[in-house]
Amino acid sequence: MSDNASAWQVYKRLLGFAKPYRPLLLMAGLGMLIEAGAGSGFLILMSPITNSLVNPKDINQWMPLAVIGLFLLRGVAGYLTDIGMGKAARSIARDFRVRVLGKYLRLPGQRFDSEPVPSMLVRLGSDSDQVAQAAIDAMKVVLQQSLQALGSLAVMLYYSWQVTLAIFVLAPPLAWVMNKVAKRYRRISHRIQESGADLLQAADQALSSQQEVKIYGAQPVELDRYTALANTNLRLAMKVEATRSISSSMVQLIGAVGLAALLLIAGHEAAAGRLTVGDFVGLLMAMLAIIPALKQLTNVQNMTQRGIASAQRLFSVLDAEDERDIGTLPLQRANGLLEFRHVTARYAGQDKPALQDISFIARPGTVTAIVGRSGSGKSTLIKLIPRFYEIEAGEILLDGHPLQDYRLADLRRQIALVGQQVTLFNGSIAQNVAYGELQERSEAELQQAIDGANASEFVEQLPQGVDAPVGAKGSRLSGGQRQRLAIARAMLKDAPILILDEATAALDNESERLVQDALQKLMPDRTTLVIAHRLSTIEHADQVLVMDQGRIVERGTHAELLALGGLYEHLHSMQFRDRQE
Repeated sequence: MSDNASAWQVYKRLLGFAKPYRPLLLMAGLGMLIEAGAGSGFLILMSPITNSLVNPKDINQWMPLAVIGLFLLRGVAGYLTDIGMGKAARSIARDFRVRVLGKYLRLPGQRFDSEPVPSMLVRLGSDSDQVAQAAIDAMKVVLQQSLQALGSLAVMLYYSWQVTLAIFVLAPPLAWVMNKVAKRYRRISHRIQESGADLLQAADQALSSQQEVKIYGAQPVELDRYTALANTNLRLAMKVEATRSISSSMVQLIGAVGLAALLLIAGHEAAAGRLTVGDFVGLLMAMLAIIPALKQLTNVQNMTQRGIASAQRLFSVLDAEDERDIGTLPLQRANGLLEFRHVTARYAGQDKPALQDISFIARPGTVTAIVGRSGSGKSTLIKLIPRFYEIEAGEILLDGHPLQDYRLADLRRQIALVGQQVTLFNGSIAQNVAYGELQERSEAELQQAIDGANASEFVEQLPQGVDAPVGAKGSRLSGGQRQRLAIARAMLKDAPILILDEATAALDNESERLVQDALQKLMPDRTTLVIAHRLSTIEHADQVLVMDQGRIVERGTHAELLALGGLYEHLHSMQFRDRQE
């Protein structure tokens, strides 16, 4: 009972998304009524047409024209229905896609740790389509076929209410079948959608990492993994098909029993002189029109239940909590004084903190380098500054105020980020540098940023210059070129806090020299935090924080830490030895 109630609540909420398209739905509803009326009118004509054939003297020449007119009217009404419903359904799918993507962009970082991007793409793609099918396409079938069935039933009552009521005993078993089918569809639908997400994730993993797959001869492994998931998806799909087929057969069987009952009872009525030949044919045609309508109503259960399952998945995203943004303190441009006070942070579901008791001060105009082994917590630390993750204990202050006191958008305007993995979007160089809020900047400012990042050297050689497309994820550019565009973007932003996350770790020597030179122009007069892989790049940092297992274990300048002979000196000597070899 609760399952039905829950499904109805979801569907009711889903129908709320159809409110903006009421005029279209009203037009479609009018079309359905006319369509059903024309169909019923044709069934009513069957009696006089049949009787006139039995007695040729009664033939009316207008009857053929009436049949043509009714079917013409039905065709026009059907067109109105299809256009109205189709536009509403596709619009709802569009609305869901836009709202869900907007919601994902407002969710905290933990969501992206717990849900892989391919699963998000399934929600944006097939789930949104399934929802549109449930909200509108299924409604169209239900209303169309229900009106058809009701119209045919009215015609049957018109011809002989005694015969019609006699075969009404078939309604309870029909309702029982449809209820059982609905429950089974609902059980399978969630599993099918999850299986589709798993399939997409496995394919994305194999195709995105095709070089590693090939070099390690893992094609059979990935193909076996994908085949196993595809087989699971196939089994679930066949369960749906079996349910649909069995339920459809049962509905037709019940319909056949009804037809047989009609023949027996109507034959008895005709023999008693209470039913003409034409009335009998009209009854028979009306009964035959009801059976496919009932079959369609049973088949629509699959569409509806899959749509409800998809709606529940989409609503789980829309109902998730946004990033916390309750700060009210306005912030035009920060001075950049950044202070960590006994900060502890933990990833969701992890027992061990990712960071523990972190305290340091980063002052404007200084460079703070953060070093340590992989997994020591360096990247987690810098993700706390733009509040991609929230702290568990302690405080992070900017210009003397906790980060939570500022509006989130204002806080993030104070930060420029250049990472090891540069994110470029499918567009031109200019669109990627003057990205987001930076598109308001002038062409002169854009060019100055490109020059400052040492990017003019390759941009000017491109036929289209700053209007040249970078390709999907910057695929038309080298690693060093992508990195310099990221620096140009940071220069154009001109934020008081600069975060560099291993910005030169994956570059060759020539590219690293150009990028380092660009960074030297970018860093002055800002609060700069650098996660450094190559320790030689941070020799002139004002302070170096050495991290290990989520804690700061050493701090000081490059020279002081080398003299200390601790972890930093060990990491430095290991790198120096590697370069010598």
